[in-house]
Amino acid sequence: MNGSKSAKLLLLMAVIAIVNIVLVSPGLLGFQVGGDNAFQSALVITVWVVSILALFYGSYVLLFKSPAAKPIQTIQTREDYIEALHHYRNVKVLKNDIALALDQLERIEKKRNALLGVLGQRFQPTELSYKKFMGVIDEVEKLFYLNIRGILNKLGVFAASDFARMADQPKASQLSSKVAQKKTALYQEYLAYVTGYLEANEEIMLKLDKLLLEISLLGSTDYRDVEDMPCMKEIDALIKQTKLYKQ
Repeated sequence: MNGSKSAKLLLLMAVIAIVNIVLVSPGLLGFQVGGDNAFQSALVITVWVVSILALFYGSYVLLFKSPAAKPIQTIQTREDYIEALHHYRNVKVLKNDIALALDQLERIEKKRNALLGVLGQRFQPTELSYKKFMGVIDEVEKLFYLNIRGILNKLGVFAASDFARMADQPKASQLSSKVAQKKTALYQEYLAYVTGYLEANEEIMLKLDKLLLEISLLGSTDYRDVEDMPCMKEIDALIKQTKLYKQ
């Protein structure tokens, strides 16, 4: 459970506790159960029952119920991508892919920080070489997140429950074998796209690892310009290829 959900659950418990304290405290409303006033007794018991139901329902919503999928066009930050992927994390046929995508999001952040650290040691932010490296890093990071968005676009065509039913397709007796096979083939095609995006991101991170190594070796390797570095050429080709593909 994340910090936001913990805070909401604690707030719910506090509100319920305060309402009940105010209701039965002698110095406040002072309602009693079992006294001469039947209305007060009924009111207190009703509030207790409602409080218990509210606590159970609130706990279920905050702890177990999956949030509705966020519209892809509203996704902007890294946290937004993580939240969107979590919507599919319990789907059996997607579990490994989603786990890998979340792991990639964590690794890309670490790689960027590592590159910034090495660049900060080798160059000043005002130097042209620093700006060239940062431009390439920013562009390749954009490609990475475009691939994550591509995954979400493919998965967003179906509800999470559709993918769950795909795993149980052989058990379905309502559909003919021909229709069931076509439906399974369609889902598998979408899953193949997801795998392709994940593999593309692994390649991106491999190139960033190579770039990190080449930057660390700049002191012992003579390049007239950063564009001459082998990995910079590879990354530049990847960026141009992707832009050409999207045109």
